[in-house]
Amino acid sequence: MKNGKTTAIILAAGQGKRMNSTVQKQYLLIDNKPVLYYSLKAFEESMIDDIVLVTGNTEIAFCQKEIVEKYGISKVRVVTAGGKERFHSVACGLAAISWECDYVFIHDGARPFVDCDIIARAYQTVQETSACVVGMPVKDTIKLSDKNGYVENTPNRSYVWQIQTPQVFEKALITEAYEKLVSEEKILRAANIVITDDAMVVEYFMNIPIKLVEGSYRNIKITTPEDLKIAEIFMDS
Repeated sequence: MKNGKTTAIILAAGQGKRMNSTVQKQYLLIDNKPVLYYSLKAFEESMIDDIVLVTGNTEIAFCQKEIVEKYGISKVRVVTAGGKERFHSVACGLAAISWECDYVFIHDGARPFVDCDIIARAYQTVQETSACVVGMPVKDTIKLSDKNGYVENTPNRSYVWQIQTPQVFEKALITEAYEKLVSEEKILRAANIVITDDAMVVEYFMNIPIKLVEGSYRNIKITTPEDLKIAEIFMDS
């Protein structure tokens, strides 16, 4: 049962340097529609109330006209500019939420295969735990290396997950965590601490346990040309 107002922040401000393309990865086409469309459509068709789309400053008008309006994504309330790095863009997305909101879903716009079932599972879990992330158990053995490239440790595969998005939090919790991150950004950089996802922000600053939620092995992120080919196969199937 739905209980609480929800907003999804869809991140589409990345440059996609590993794609080796002049077109940013979120605008590349799968089945004649941009990658970003599929993420937006999934949240549009889910129980989410509102969407904030975070994109590059020069792409705001394009996204509004050529994606939001063209494909009828009615839940997008704001298209706003992101920042230099991912966490800056999340902070911009959080700052853009000016309406009532209890839970925030943060999702990479380059993950086109998120679906309503994944979103619903995450929503049910965040209501119980305050913070959760979507992911899947790894299939391969994972090795941790030392600084010289030698194996240092082999973690038990049963406890290793590959993290995906959406990552979902109580709004007050994630907002406070990001405010602390932004205020201490220089300190973290000086200490060579790299924040790689939203859960890490909450783990580091709020000391709140993060619940893992089953996603899907299809919920891939389009990062390299090979990923785009895999996405086309998924779409065909």
